[in-house]
Amino acid sequence: MILNTGLRTDIPGFFSEWFYNRIEEGFVYVRNPYVKNQIYSYRLDPELIDCIIFCTKNPKPMLENLEKIDKFNQYWHITITPYEKEIEPNVPPMNDVLESFKYLSKKLGKENVTLRYDPIFINEKYTLEKHIESFEYIANSLSDYTTEAIISFIDLYEKTKRNFPKAREVTKDERLKLGKEFAQIGKKNNITIKTCVEGTELDKFGIDSSGCMTKEVIERAINKNLNIPKQKARNGECYCLLNNDIGEYNTCAHGCLYCYANSNKKLVKRNLKLHDPKSPILIGEIKEDDIIKEMKQKSLIINDSTRQTKLF
Repeated sequence: MILNTGLRTDIPGFFSEWFYNRIEEGFVYVRNPYVKNQIYSYRLDPELIDCIIFCTKNPKPMLENLEKIDKFNQYWHITITPYEKEIEPNVPPMNDVLESFKYLSKKLGKENVTLRYDPIFINEKYTLEKHIESFEYIANSLSDYTTEAIISFIDLYEKTKRNFPKAREVTKDERLKLGKEFAQIGKKNNITIKTCVEGTELDKFGIDSSGCMTKEVIERAINKNLNIPKQKARNGECYCLLNNDIGEYNTCAHGCLYCYANSNKKLVKRNLKLHDPKSPILIGEIKEDDIIKEMKQKSLIINDSTRQTKLF
C-alpha cells in the first residue's frame, strides 16, 4: 500500500517527533474527517507499506532522524515558492528549504525528491516576471537534485476565498505565458515540468499533464513495479494515489493565506493545543465512543520486479 502524510497537514514541518514515535511503535491511528468517531488503524510495517509519500514546505525537522525510516521507500514533494511572510507567515526562507531539498536528494536520490511550485497566483507584487525569475532561480539551484517540478495555479476553494479574499484566478493568457517560460527553464535544467488536474493546455510547450503522484511516478521513485487496482479518476482526470492519509485538517501552522486544508486560525490554534507527540493519533486522544477499524493492508509490489537497492 501507499501511505500519504501530506494531503491534510505538514507532518514533517510540525509533527516529526510524533511521526517518528509512530514509526517506533509500529502503528498509527487516523480520525476519519467525515465520521468523527471512526478511527482508522494502520500498521507501519515496511513489508506492507510500499512507499511513504511526504508533502512539505519544511522537511528540516525530519532530517536529523531520517535513519529511523530507512527501511521504507520514500517519495518527497517539497514546495518552494517566492512568497513572503504576508502570504506564508511561518514558512522558512526559500534558501533554507533549498538546502533541505538538496540534503534529501543526496540521501535518497533525484527520483525520490520532487519540487512543487504551487499554488501560483498573480498580483501587483507577485507578477508574471517575478514568478519567472523566482522559478528560474529555484530550478537552477536544483538542477542536479531533482528530475521533476510540479506547477499548479491557485484554486479558489471556499476556504481560500474566506482566508485570501484578494486572490483571483490566473487567466488563460497568464497560464500560457508562464507555462511557456517554465518549460524552457525546465529544459535548460533537465527538469521535467508537470501539472496535475490543470487540463492539457500547457502540453504544447512540452509540459507533462499526466499527474504528480500516479502509479508510474511512484514506480520510478521506488524502482519497483506495482499492481494497483483500477480506480476512478478524481475530478474526471486525476489518477494520483492519494488514499491512506494519516494527517488531519486544520492543523497546519504555516498559516498560508491560500491554504485549502485550514478553515481558520482559531481552529488550528485550538487543535495544536490538543496535540501530544506520544499519542497514537495526531490530534487529541482516543475517546470511549470511538470505533477503531483495522485497515486492510498488503504490499502492491510485483515481486519479480524487485530491483531496488538500499536507500542509505
